[in-house]
Amino acid sequence: MIGFSEAIGLIETGVGALETEVTAIDQAYGRVLREDLLARSDAPAAPVAAMDGYAVNSAALAEHMGFAVVAEARAGGARRLHIGKGEAARIFTGAMLPEGADMVIMQEYARLEQGRVWFASGHGPARHIREAGSDFTRGTVLVPAGTCIDARQLVLCAAADRAEITVSRRARVAILATGDELAAPGCAHGRPGTIPESISLPIAGMAESHGASLVGRKIVPDDRVRLAEAADALLQVSDLLIVLGGASVGDRDYSKEVLQELGLELIFSKVAIKPGKPVWFGRAGPRAVLGLPGNPTSAMVTATLFLPCLLARLHGADRVEPWQTLRLAEALPRTGMRETFVRAIRQGDEVAPLDNQSSAAQLAMARADRLIRCPAGQQALPPGTPVQTIPF
Repeated sequence: MIGFSEAIGLIETGVGALETEVTAIDQAYGRVLREDLLARSDAPAAPVAAMDGYAVNSAALAEHMGFAVVAEARAGGARRLHIGKGEAARIFTGAMLPEGADMVIMQEYARLEQGRVWFASGHGPARHIREAGSDFTRGTVLVPAGTCIDARQLVLCAAADRAEITVSRRARVAILATGDELAAPGCAHGRPGTIPESISLPIAGMAESHGASLVGRKIVPDDRVRLAEAADALLQVSDLLIVLGGASVGDRDYSKEVLQELGLELIFSKVAIKPGKPVWFGRAGPRAVLGLPGNPTSAMVTATLFLPCLLARLHGADRVEPWQTLRLAEALPRTGMRETFVRAIRQGDEVAPLDNQSSAAQLAMARADRLIRCPAGQQALPPGTPVQTIPF
């Protein structure tokens, strides 16, 4: 067995980024940018008003009691206006500042009578102008390559005046669940000896939430021929095949053997973690293959630990360190000989371990929203101890 950190390192070095494609920015949310996003022009392109009011030349304020209002500037106007020293322009937020003006006085300080405007004291010293290029200038890298586009970056994509951007193709993910005991949800109650297959759907959702596209999902019994047929078909259409179950040492745990017959090269076959020791990873030609345990809790824990990293590599995303330090709300028992990931519930800046840590406890697992990372052989920890956690 290898350690958790070593396994993550092998995934990061064993997987390359998929090819790129160009997408419209209205389809870019959640995609990974593969080329630096550059500003097409300065923002703003010319000085603009930051408030509604009147544009004037500040040097004329001491010379003129009232200013002749000679123009009106609105946002979107294509032509830049001009005013003289004793003149003012009615101006609205976002409008280009007229030439000759260097100040916008807010309308709250203005009194307009018969085409002239007077200003009350107290309006300065702020000039209420956004200078040309004060936000960013042409050629500025607004979003670097490797960034996953979220709502904030989408603002910059549009602000850069780009209708299209270059992103990674979505990873095509297929899921193969194995086990004689498995039945599709809704069918197990009528088939004695079976249980609902409860892992593939949440794993599919997790993959899609990290930018992947689900291209296939199959449930097959522990039959070598049927397993080989299903695995081969899914490999043909996917970039990543996730195999659920069949990874232990039972007489009918065929997954790795069958995949090896189809060209799988194992990169690691077990990891010294609890739960989830049977997790494995390899490549079948250009396809990545991730094997998760068949136990629902073990599968969900290992998917949380390994799948985001794997999909980030396929999408060419920058590595994001997911671990966050919180303090224990309750005591944590000592850890055994494997690195352990304890299901827990976050409570503000603290985290409370669940009492039920059984790998078979699906209801208890579903209550958890954090995993606490515990090194092998860690002694019992008292409340208040800082620990590493990850969202679950």
